[in-house]
Amino acid sequence: MRDVIYIASDDSGAEAKSWIIAYLRDHGYECQDQGGDETPSRYPYYAAKVAAAVSRGEIRRGILICGSGIGMSIAANKFRGVRASVVTDDYSARLTRRHNDSNILCLGGRMVGRWMLLRIVETWLTTEYDGGHHQGSLDLLAEMERAMLSESVWCPPELPYEPFNWDPKQAL
Repeated sequence: MRDVIYIASDDSGAEAKSWIIAYLRDHGYECQDQGGDETPSRYPYYAAKVAAAVSRGEIRRGILICGSGIGMSIAANKFRGVRASVVTDDYSARLTRRHNDSNILCLGGRMVGRWMLLRIVETWLTTEYDGGHHQGSLDLLAEMERAMLSESVWCPPELPYEPFNWDPKQAL
């Protein structure tokens, strides 16, 4: 398993992704951009690229960014072994690592500012899993996955959707 951080975004998270990539590289982390730019796009494809790599054991952790982080989290958590968490502050980043051993950080590019996003990333990357009594919950999650998820992993090789336009203010 490689200690490289995969990072991807849809159009709503493209700017935040560029800040995070610069931060990661400036702080000595190896990262790979798995796609997404300002072109309107569908977040599940980008979530699948990162979550599938975590699920297959190719990487230990990833970062996903959309407008709120919620859609990316929903999509990523469909994959066996993925514990993707939406985080909007550094305290939650610490807890999701300490208590849940989160392996994918989901962020909202439209939810918090640049300073807080980078603080969240730093906290998430530098906080270790506590283990102990928390492991019992992770064991139950793994049991749930074995019972309810198939062995196949959905990850299309390219983005097979029709381009579209939308007004980002329509959802506000």
